[in-house]
Amino acid sequence: MYCTDMALHTDKYQINMIYAHWLNGTHLKQTVFEAYFRKLPFGNGYAVFAGLERIVNYISGLKFTEEDLSYLATQEENYQPEFLDLLRSFRFSGNIYSFKEGALCFPNEPLIRVEGTIMETQLVETALLNFMNFQTLIATKASRIKRVAEHDILMEFGTRRAQEADAAIWGARATYISGFDATSNLLAGKVFGIPTKGTHAHSWVQIFDSEEEAFDIYAKALPDQVSLLVDTFDTLESGVPNAIKTAHKLEEAGKRLGSIRIDSGDLAYLSIKARRMLDDAGLPYVKIVASNDLDENTIFNLKAQGARIDSWGVGTQLITAADQPALGGVYKLVEREYNGVMEPTIKISGNPEKVTSPGKKDVLRIVSKESCKCIADYVCFPHEQQARTGGNLRLFDPVHPYIKKSVKDYEAIPMLQPIFEQGELVYDMPTLEEIKAYHKEQVDMFWPEYLRKLNPEIYRVRLSQEAWELRQRMIEERLSVHEVIEE
Repeated sequence: MYCTDMALHTDKYQINMIYAHWLNGTHLKQTVFEAYFRKLPFGNGYAVFAGLERIVNYISGLKFTEEDLSYLATQEENYQPEFLDLLRSFRFSGNIYSFKEGALCFPNEPLIRVEGTIMETQLVETALLNFMNFQTLIATKASRIKRVAEHDILMEFGTRRAQEADAAIWGARATYISGFDATSNLLAGKVFGIPTKGTHAHSWVQIFDSEEEAFDIYAKALPDQVSLLVDTFDTLESGVPNAIKTAHKLEEAGKRLGSIRIDSGDLAYLSIKARRMLDDAGLPYVKIVASNDLDENTIFNLKAQGARIDSWGVGTQLITAADQPALGGVYKLVEREYNGVMEPTIKISGNPEKVTSPGKKDVLRIVSKESCKCIADYVCFPHEQQARTGGNLRLFDPVHPYIKKSVKDYEAIPMLQPIFEQGELVYDMPTLEEIKAYHKEQVDMFWPEYLRKLNPEIYRVRLSQEAWELRQRMIEERLSVHEVIEE
């Protein structure tokens, strides 16, 4: 889980390309890659960047073990021993820039920039995308749920449905970044310091002669942390009445029942009835927890129906991102060394959305000094100074240039932070609580129109004039070369 011995956590074609570069003598050519996604997940108005901590762990420990090299020696490509010796001494020595975890992010802006030899930038692609894509996806899903249950307690209950242990652990961390309050996974709690919560299973009730006995024994065992699952037999006729009896016995002992949990049935109707029963029994302090394949859509609808639920246990739909199981982030070459000089490079595609933006780029978040709200993300080259010095900006839509906006009296916040420089970690890793607080600050900087679940307003991500003109010029140059070849 801490990314040890993960040099082979990569696609085979990465090793094959590095091998071909080595044979060709080009493996030390300098390159720049950028990682980004093209489309927001879930129809949301934003995504939440996550995965940096695992990327840092991976890069810091990246090396080929003797076992790795022995395995590579058995491959059908029959790599030369000298190449395996090169891998034996491999350490990442490049530069990495990245968004901070918890930052709101948007399509077609570089979230991570990797600079180094083609050997090292190519090797790290697969793992970097794996970590970024999964954790950003889960963090975004969790943030959507947080938006519809802003003031409720949210608990991540997804471990048993996650795609293996790593997904469960790092997924729990991603949900906590985006505002969840706890996880059911004890290992995630131990490793990351996330608060842990749990009730009991239906099997606890079933193993005793009566539901009342099961509740009483559980309450006696954990008198300060009592949460009773009330839907094993009949929620309103059996579960809630028996929970009320146990609650009164706890009161006699100077304790309080914390909550009841409903895991099936019409959650809106049952929670309304259960709330009334608890209140009538003099137990207004007892909270109601709901679970059962919940997501932001179900929770939104339950609230619209007047559900009296205080806390939500969200599992399968969250940890698997069931309605969109992949983010689709990509990693593209934007600059290469040619005759000792770095030059921009572009990828042309028959799919317009897959045409890349050439050149190494920064992302500046343009924030109004008057409202302290974000206006746009400005993607420009490192040498461009207009936005950095507060000069008037002209933001235009790259597809429809007549749609434009002039901006002044703003602050330009650099979003890409140096993480590694010449292979050395230069970033002070924040605590998980600091990341969580940063995410909340980020959310507060955006107008509600960008954050809403349904039909969110589209946030501007704009190329600088210079970056846009370079892109258009290189497209024209490539197309003209292609036309000449065809003729």
